[in-house]
Formats: sequence, structure tokens, C-alpha cells
Amino acid sequence: MRINDEAPNFTAETSQGTIQFHEWIGDGWAILFSHPKDFTPVCTTELGYMAGLQPEFEKRNCKIIGLSVDPVSSHTKWLADIEETQGHRVNYPMIGDPELKVAKLYDMLPADAGGSCDGRTAATNATVRTVFVIGPDKKIKLMLSYPMSTGRNFDELLRVLDSIQLTAKHQVSTPVNWKQGEDVIIGGNVSDEEARKRYPGGWKAPRPYLRIVPQPE
Repeated sequence: MRINDEAPNFTAETSQGTIQFHEWIGDGWAILFSHPKDFTPVCTTELGYMAGLQPEFEKRNCKIIGLSVDPVSSHTKWLADIEETQGHRVNYPMIGDPELKVAKLYDMLPADAGGSCDGRTAATNATVRTVFVIGPDKKIKLMLSYPMSTGRNFDELLRVLDSIQLTAKHQVSTPVNWKQGEDVIIGGNVSDEEARKRYPGGWKAPRPYLRIVPQPE
């Protein structure tokens, strides 16, 4: 899968009941983030941190859903551990994937990985460690894959979601390390003539192809 591909649709059991993925996303944004196995230390911290950030994602009309290659009954027990150790209650759904169907559908496990989570360890599931940002058009906007031993930076997810939503609305790009409220770059597909209409105050241009303006409202 690549950016701008349609996110594969599926029906699955979650900690909050059965969902049809595209229907669950609705007209907003979604983040699907996966984990190699329940009761693993790094993922425990990640799920708790995302629970704390959930209000920020909600402000951006973005839902969160987790996935671990274990059944929902195991997730339920794990979520209690997460709340106790991380101080945040997980209020977003967790997909149960005991037959590895979603992990394979999203190319996180090879087709010959078998058909059950039984007997599999976190190490054999190490590639189930990806973040997908999905837009209202059900297309993949971002993919991030991390090694199992490295905790993911979910503050960066907020930053990149701000950028993706801004650039989807306005014909701009965001420069390196951009943060909400900072200057942006006029998109390369916007002519100078059109840019003058959009930005009558002009722009800074250290090079003709690098046109810098304040972030649009």
C-alpha cells in the first residue's frame, strides 16, 4: 500500500462491538495504529498516551482505533492494565485480529503468516507496528512504521494531522518542523498570478520556487 491508495475496508470485532471500517470512519478522519501483541510494555505506554491525546484528535474531527493481533477478550484485560499503569482510560475501540486478517489486509504480515494468533509472539508479529492516517475520502494520507523496541511519537501525529488538514484545505505545503501557526509555503501548482489574488500582501521568496506566507486562517 502507498499514500493515496484507498484504505482497505473490513468488518471486525472490537472492544466496542462490531464495526465496518469505512462506515465507522464516516465523514471525518481516522488513525489506525497497530501493535504486535497485548500485554507488551512499549505498546502499553503508547495506548495510554493516545488515550490522553484523544480530546485533541476529536478537536480535529479525527477518530482513533487500535489493533492488536489478539482477541477482544484479551484486549479487555489489557485495557485495565493500561488505565492502572498509564493513568488514562482507553475510550477508543481496539480491533481484535486473532485470525490475522486485518494485519494481512494492511500488509503488516505476509500472506503465509498462518491463520491464528495462537503460538505467535511479539517478535513474530514485530511488523504489526504501523500508523495509518486516513482521510474522509478513505484514502491513506500517512504511514509510519516503527521497530518494536521504539515508542512512537504521537505528538508528531498531531503535528502532521494539522499539516495534512491545512494543506488539504489550502494550496500550501508546510516546511520542515512546521508547527501550527507558523509560516507555510505556497504550493508549486499555484502560479504567481493566482498567488497574488490569494495573498495580496505578497510573500517572501528567497528563491522563485520558495514562496513563504503566513499560515492561512
